[in-house]
Amino acid sequence: MYFYIMMNRELINRITVNPEICHGRPTIRNTRYTIDLILDLLSSGMTEIEIIDDYPALELADIKACLAFASQLSRVKSITKIVA
Repeated sequence: MYFYIMMNRELINRITVNPEICHGRPTIRNTRYTIDLILDLLSSGMTEIEIIDDYPALELADIKACLAFASQLSRVKSITKIVA
């Protein structure tokens, strides 16, 4: 279990949120590759290898990080809308 938690933390650390990049949407390693882009590609049926072939700046761990991020996000108990 400890290994899984540490591995998951290392993957999640690849995800960045920077207001200067993609309007603060979660991206991979401060690039313009958003998490939702990678998840959309995976859900359309592309394999990890096909994604890496199309986006050579990505690494397999980046794709795993997107899945780990989505997994963590699905565990959120409630979402509150913040009105500015």
